[in-house]
Amino acid sequence: MTKKELTLEIIERLKKEYPDADCTLDYDQAWKLLVSVRLAAQCTDARVNVVVEGLYEKYPDVNALADAPVEEIEKIVKPCGLGHSKARDISGCMKILRDQYGGKVPNDFDALLKLPGVGRKSANLIMGDVFGKPAIVTDTHCIRLVNRMGLVDNIKDPKKVEMALWKLVPPEEGNNFCHRLVNHGRDVCTARTKPYCDRCCLKDICKKNGV
Repeated sequence: MTKKELTLEIIERLKKEYPDADCTLDYDQAWKLLVSVRLAAQCTDARVNVVVEGLYEKYPDVNALADAPVEEIEKIVKPCGLGHSKARDISGCMKILRDQYGGKVPNDFDALLKLPGVGRKSANLIMGDVFGKPAIVTDTHCIRLVNRMGLVDNIKDPKKVEMALWKLVPPEEGNNFCHRLVNHGRDVCTARTKPYCDRCCLKDICKKNGV
């Protein structure tokens, strides 16, 4: 089986296993996803979802958050870790959205990358989840799983993994495929314990099992 064939088979099996896979960060507006993605660095999505409730209660829109003192933002987001840098980036981000984009999140990948604290992973998530564009989000689950499965060969650099996957994953499948990898990485192909290969839907085609 070629890597392309293996990729397509994995995509189909994960679709059956996780038909409703979606972003695990709660948001109802694009700018809120931008905030949550920044807070999620080295923090669980579950904790971010709790912390942002207090943030949005005090600062309910882009203008309010743009005008908020960085110190006040930091007090609220501190439980997510790296409070100072995250607060600074969120403040800077909201100011740019207010001043340059009329309070809207730009639907251009390169424009997203220019926002404070937004890297390729975050920009891809926004492009895929908010705008429905082709996207590949190379978070820690994605990188770990595609290496184990044999879709990439011992590549840990997020951008290199992303570029390798663009050659294998159909564009329209990329975003949901990455969400399913997160689900699979949390439930079965775990990082902190031995992976549960005995109950994995991919065990007969996974490189980790010597296939």
